[in-house]
Amino acid sequence: MSKKRWLASTLSLIMVLALVLTACSGKKEAGNSNSGASGSSPTSNSSDSGGDSGGAAQDKVTFTMFVAVQGEKDVNTNETVIGKKLEEQTGVNFKIEHLVGDLQTKIGTMIASNDYPDVLVPDDGIENVIEAGGFIDLTPYIDNDKYPNIKKVYGPYKNLMKWDDGKIYIFPFSTVVGEFVPDPNIGQGAFWVQRRVLEWAGYPKIKTVDEYFKVLEDFINAHPDEDLIGFVTLTDDWRFFATTNVPNHLAGYPNDGEVMVDMQTHEAKIYAGTEWEYRWFKKLNEINAKGMFDKQSFVDNYDQYIAKLTSHKVLGFFDYGWQVGTANNALRDAALADPSLDGYRYFPLPVVFDENIKDQYLDPPGYVANRGFGITSSAKDPERIIAFIDTLLSEENQILVKWGIEGETYLRDENGRMYRTKEMVDKMTQKFNEDYGFTVFDWDWPHYGTNSTLSDGNAASPGLQPEVFQMTLTDADKKILSAYGVQTYAEMFADPDERPWYPAWGFAKDEPRQLFEQQKSDLQRNHIPKLVLSKPEEFDKAWDEYTKALGKLDVQGYEQWFTQKVKEVVANAQK
Repeated sequence: MSKKRWLASTLSLIMVLALVLTACSGKKEAGNSNSGASGSSPTSNSSDSGGDSGGAAQDKVTFTMFVAVQGEKDVNTNETVIGKKLEEQTGVNFKIEHLVGDLQTKIGTMIASNDYPDVLVPDDGIENVIEAGGFIDLTPYIDNDKYPNIKKVYGPYKNLMKWDDGKIYIFPFSTVVGEFVPDPNIGQGAFWVQRRVLEWAGYPKIKTVDEYFKVLEDFINAHPDEDLIGFVTLTDDWRFFATTNVPNHLAGYPNDGEVMVDMQTHEAKIYAGTEWEYRWFKKLNEINAKGMFDKQSFVDNYDQYIAKLTSHKVLGFFDYGWQVGTANNALRDAALADPSLDGYRYFPLPVVFDENIKDQYLDPPGYVANRGFGITSSAKDPERIIAFIDTLLSEENQILVKWGIEGETYLRDENGRMYRTKEMVDKMTQKFNEDYGFTVFDWDWPHYGTNSTLSDGNAASPGLQPEVFQMTLTDADKKILSAYGVQTYAEMFADPDERPWYPAWGFAKDEPRQLFEQQKSDLQRNHIPKLVLSKPEEFDKAWDEYTKALGKLDVQGYEQWFTQKVKEVVANAQK
């Protein structure tokens, strides 16, 4: 499944981009706010500053917020520079807790007890929370003149935000404000390879999966004393899609979730059990037989996976840029301190099965309706949270959370173009971004979607500003990009084809579709390790067992439902 914290978006920028990007339940705290941050604070008296935030006149309040993502640090927003600025304006702080353990177990416990945090970002558990009545209806706030910034950001998407009962339960993360700006980085899927491998091989053109594994194998054979791991894959909890999605991408399709959608007929078909999946797991079976596959991939958790990626031992993997941002950032920080370590950083490649396949790793413009920020039925003061969100969505505060404070983390030239100096870029390590608040506010909040622009034409996200992206490139970055004849990582990939329904995984699914996905996932967790780790001569037998089990599920009903949804969107787009 493709899902998970888009996309960012598509969705938190990753790698270099993450570096430049820059609830306890309503208990009130007496006293005034004292900022420990330097620089001037954005005011809340501009024309788009929002509704009744009234932070200075109100007591402080801390709301609880749960974000269903593992591997992130729990934090109070007012412990960061940005969060402190927002608390000065609104009097509001959020105590953020992240997922530890199994997502569905955590969400299920909330539902069973009917006890939620004030704010919930439940990721893949969103349909279950809505079905249980865990979110309040946001409809009254979307097109309300009292909240002009919410209206500006979400008003145009209001009809798309409605669930089957006609209500709106979440603020999605992917709304584009202003003009659409493409991402020069790779925030979505790619086959990643250590840079030193490419340099050693003379920067070869790598198009097919066979070519990809051949260069890894050759490098391992040439470095027998390094105890290298050829390839790892991620299977932990909901992140299992990083393993199951791969055949879809190798076949030349974008991340539509469990289905491939035919561009002409708009028929949706699952790729589980197809020749594409056969070819992928057969390939993993082959590299496992050669000792190139990390068997621990089927038991490692996410933290262990990230640790391996930063160990200098792993030569390659497939994953989404946003999901490995922590590893890529750590490797980049290390290379900035010691340029000799740059070879251990990873480079993204648009690998496919065959030469004649056009890759479609880059996301086309899209809208994700089933990932977002919801105010729960347990929230003590929903109106105050809404007021905070409206203030957060003012353009000046979107500049604050994405660019920071003028003079500290960005400047403007004589034409009003926003940029960062090399000194600013160099200081933006992972720790700096955490302390400043860039990583806290980068994705799990109502915001201008990653590909948005500000009213003056500047990119809302610094990493998408051409001047900033070029400034973030190190000499080593420029060297490897130049070797491949490009100036950005995205230029390595084919342009995305237009898909009005994209992403199909964003359709709000009914119970039968949710049940099918759970059954399929359970089945794959049982069979995929057998496919990959079996002896090569036993692969076909393991494949037959897998496909027979898959055939007992309601594949036809699942595909028909998605086909109908896709065709409805296409018909509406043509009106």
